[in-house]
Amino acid sequence: MLVVVTGGPGAGKTTLVEALRKRGYAVVPEAARAIIRDQVAIGGRALHERDIELYAEITLTWDMRNHREAAGLPGPVFFDRGLPDRVGYQIMRGLPVPPHVSAAVDLFRYHPVVFVAPPWPEIYVHDQERRHDWDHALRAYDVTVAGYTRAGYEPVTLPKVDVEARIGFVLDRLGIG
Repeated sequence: MLVVVTGGPGAGKTTLVEALRKRGYAVVPEAARAIIRDQVAIGGRALHERDIELYAEITLTWDMRNHREAAGLPGPVFFDRGLPDRVGYQIMRGLPVPPHVSAAVDLFRYHPVVFVAPPWPEIYVHDQERRHDWDHALRAYDVTVAGYTRAGYEPVTLPKVDVEARIGFVLDRLGIG
């Protein structure tokens, strides 16, 4: 079972996924953060502000690889974002979804229920990879939900509660709690 936790930036996705890892569940970290860190470290151009198309293609490829590797793991595997986030990314940019992105979203499927962290101003902070303002976080949430809905998933909004309660919510909803 491949389960996605998604939503806008700064809503607690990574915190939840990391807490699930500490409980012994297999997890897949967010591709975009790793790509940004790597590109900054090497002075690469696959960044939003340098070459957004290259950044989008590398992220798509990384997500497909992550899916392929996780499909062989036992038990539930929790993803910090998934391929349909790429659909939301295109919507956010005001661009059509390229056919190869749609093909990837159709080919690499996750559990039908996707957990979406809503915007939560009380926990939103900037960091090395998250440089966007609060309005961006709100827009990103909306287009992320739209991307997953368009791809045929059932978005379930995570409650704005502490991480342990969120874990209980997710595991209960999946019937593994």
